[in-house]
Amino acid sequence: MRKKSDHILRLALILGDAIVLILSFALAYFVRVHVDPRPYMFESQLLEFTLEIVWLVPIMLIILAALGLYKKSVFLNKSKLSEIGRLFLAAVMSVAALIVYDYFVDRNLFPVRVIALLAVGISFVLLVLERLLVIFAAKQIFKKNYGVKRALIIGNSKNTEYLADFITSTPEYGYRLAGVVANRKYIPSDLKQTHQFSSLKEALRKVKVDVIFQTDERATEYVYKKAVQKHILYYFVPSETALSSHFGELELVGNTPAVLVKLTPLSGGWAVVKRMFDILFAIVGLVLAAIPMFIVFVILKIRNLKAPAIYKSERLTRYNRKFKCYKFRSMRPEWSGMTPEAAFIKMGKRQLIKKYRKNGDFLKNDPRIDGFGKFIRRTSLDELPQLFNILKGDISLIGPRALIPGELKYYGDRSLILAVKSGLTGFAQVSGRRDISFEERRALDIYYVMNWSLWLDLQIFFKTIAAVFRGEGAK
Repeated sequence: MRKKSDHILRLALILGDAIVLILSFALAYFVRVHVDPRPYMFESQLLEFTLEIVWLVPIMLIILAALGLYKKSVFLNKSKLSEIGRLFLAAVMSVAALIVYDYFVDRNLFPVRVIALLAVGISFVLLVLERLLVIFAAKQIFKKNYGVKRALIIGNSKNTEYLADFITSTPEYGYRLAGVVANRKYIPSDLKQTHQFSSLKEALRKVKVDVIFQTDERATEYVYKKAVQKHILYYFVPSETALSSHFGELELVGNTPAVLVKLTPLSGGWAVVKRMFDILFAIVGLVLAAIPMFIVFVILKIRNLKAPAIYKSERLTRYNRKFKCYKFRSMRPEWSGMTPEAAFIKMGKRQLIKKYRKNGDFLKNDPRIDGFGKFIRRTSLDELPQLFNILKGDISLIGPRALIPGELKYYGDRSLILAVKSGLTGFAQVSGRRDISFEERRALDIYYVMNWSLWLDLQIFFKTIAAVFRGEGAK
């Protein structure tokens, strides 16, 4: 809950914005038809107009995101002037985008221009009111200590004292002070006995931490590495605000500039956008795949009534969290659910272990897999139950391969791999599928984490579709 609180707040804002935008255009249409006394020369079809707007809402939400209206530093900052200006600009740009759309598709979306002008004013007012309401609700929840992030401050700097005072006095900002690692003169007097730790190691051992604020430049590499290993957010508070643009994304914690050093670009508003696409894809995918999944299930049960058609294996996803990964059983029942090493040892073919790992977790004639299993692997039908994992939020459509816990020892950069959700498909899978080595796949997964972009996800998605149609599944 604590790590997801920012995402939940952003999602609430996105949903609220979507509802408000639809309502704004509907109200603009209603005002022109039923309130404005001037006659009109068009057929009134409020429901049809509103449904058309519903399909165009994603365009307007992208505009709001592009204007930075889903950043935490914007929607929790005390000064609202900047956000109000952006909201007005978003209202204008949204209507302008729909006018352009109307021009090119010739749908006569706005039968009279006054509807578009009314929509600008109404959407601006309602967006401001809706956001004030959502943010007020969020702050009340934070005050009750729900969803707050446990913050550890480290560093000998005057900013240490200020941040400690600010976090303890303003719980509505979403943080709770877990501890301070600093000399006593930099710690507020009322916190010296209860929150001071002698070292970062001691603090991480004794208290749970969700975010680290470092206020000096001593041992930054060590502190950052520890944050990465523990999947903790890391903020660096620069001594000179001019340095902020060179480190990462600047946020204001009260009046103190802090730079969020991101391990991956896949964070903040983009993580929410990606999650929304995952949910949409999973729902559509389950509808389209319902019949093929039913057929595969029936065939597997006919072939072996006692063996489960779907097996659940323990895998790892973001922040080292374990989950049950669903797949259609493609292996013979006696080997299903076992690690490759255990299966090969049990069948007396220990020599296959090294060959399997060296070949990127793949054997051309894997003795564990039967004929039908090879077919559903080649066609990727065995992966379809993972649509439920996507819907649940265990994994994403696109991301690094979901690791088996025992495989962590093969990953020197496992903290990087586990910085994002694992994926049904990914950069490594479409870059040669099973024809690349384990080391190459690991490097590609790390590249994906550190260089994520929406464009990269789209490329991987379409390459995956092409690979499936070519029958390049896990043979």
